[in-house]
Amino acid sequence: MIKESLIEAEKRMRSAITALEEDLAGVRTGRASPALIEKMQIDYYGASAPLIQLATISVPEPRQLLIRPFDINSIKDIERAILASELGLNPLSDGKVIRLNLPPLNEERRIDLTKFVHSRLEESRIAIRNVRRDIIKELREYEEAKLLSEDDLETGEEDMQKLTDKIIKEVDEIGEKKVKEIMEV
Repeated sequence: MIKESLIEAEKRMRSAITALEEDLAGVRTGRASPALIEKMQIDYYGASAPLIQLATISVPEPRQLLIRPFDINSIKDIERAILASELGLNPLSDGKVIRLNLPPLNEERRIDLTKFVHSRLEESRIAIRNVRRDIIKELREYEEAKLLSEDDLETGEEDMQKLTDKIIKEVDEIGEKKVKEIMEV
C-alpha cells in the first residue's frame, strides 16, 4: 500500500516537473530557441493551430529563428501572430521564409524574466508539496482504518518526505539552469 502510494506520488510530482520544463522552454534567454514560438497559436483558415504544425523552425544563428511554413499562403497569418504576441519581435519575410532576429536582452528584462522563473518554480514546489500532503493524508486514513501499523505509517511518511525533497531539488536545479541561461550575456 505504501509502495503504491509512493509510486503514484512520484508520477504526479514528475508531471509537475514536466509542466515546469514546458513553461520554462518558452521563456526567452540570450539565445534563440524554437521553443520560444513553437506553441504560438496561429489563426489559419479560420482555425487556430500551434506554429509547430504549420512550419519548421530552425536556428541558423545564435540570435535568429528561421520559420519555413509548409504552406507559403500562411506567411501573412504567421507574421500577424508574431506581431500580436508579447514577444516584441519584428518578423522579416522574403515571401518564402520568416526570419526573427532576437535583440539582446537588457538588464531590466533579464531581471523580469528571472522573477517569472522564480514564480513558476514556487508554483511547482507548491504542487509537489500538495501531492505530499494528499499522500500522507491517504496513508493516515489507512492507519486509522487499521490497514497500516503506526510504524508503517511513520516509515511511509519518511519515504514520502525523502521523495519530496528529491523532486524539489530537481526543480531547484532546473530553475538555476534557466536563470543562468537568462543572465548569460
